[in-house]
Amino acid sequence: MRLKVVACEVVARELYWCAARARHAADITLLPQGLHDNSDLCRGRLQELIDAAGPDRFDALLLGYGLCNNSIAGVRAGPLRMIIPRAHDCITLLLGSKERYARLFAESPGTYWYSSGWLECHEKRGERIEPRQNSGLGPLYKEANFEELVKKYGEENAKYLAEFMSHWEDHYTHGILIEFDFDRHLGLEEKVREICRDKGWTFATVAGDLALLQAGLDGEWDADRFLTVEPGQVVRPCYNESILAAGPAACGSEACPKGENPK
Repeated sequence: MRLKVVACEVVARELYWCAARARHAADITLLPQGLHDNSDLCRGRLQELIDAAGPDRFDALLLGYGLCNNSIAGVRAGPLRMIIPRAHDCITLLLGSKERYARLFAESPGTYWYSSGWLECHEKRGERIEPRQNSGLGPLYKEANFEELVKKYGEENAKYLAEFMSHWEDHYTHGILIEFDFDRHLGLEEKVREICRDKGWTFATVAGDLALLQAGLDGEWDADRFLTVEPGQVVRPCYNESILAAGPAACGSEACPKGENPK
């Protein structure tokens, strides 16, 4: 089987590690991490790539995304069936399962998660993604000074954004690095320790788990871990343990009701 894989660059190292061991061949396209700050733009980019992948070259399309700020809500499967991990975001992909993610989140709710991709994407050069004005803390907001915000958004909006930026970290208490054996030589632990010292957070590490990514690349698409979206169906958020559902295009990106048994 040959897979077309479209994923966020934040999981690049982990994805390529799994792809090198996968049972099936994978053609991988990575999209900028900054698209997370503009879900409409991310959705459009994904749809273009999904529509362009045809059965003449591939047997299925695997998304290396979770719900990710609702970026995949409303995405429609193209000519190929589309496989999506049942995950809220990429942290689930790096921790191995939605169940482990939920348990660790409950144990440390004030956690800011780090990985090689999160650190490296922050430092990269190149394409910049414009956040939506209501998207929260986008990368341009982080780096802009007050005068730049006034020019771009007006004085009142600039005041709001400046206030938001100065307090967005207040509810965090921990910084946790997701570690893998293959990235220990990168010196990530010291980088995150330094960040935590500066912010007054407690530092910790957890072992990463690539079981979910590996299963996706190996074609082990059980319904508990993956959503299968047939050609023409649309992805919807599902506010229960399933996270994602598939439905007819007429439903658009509307969420499935609580208690509904999603496909």
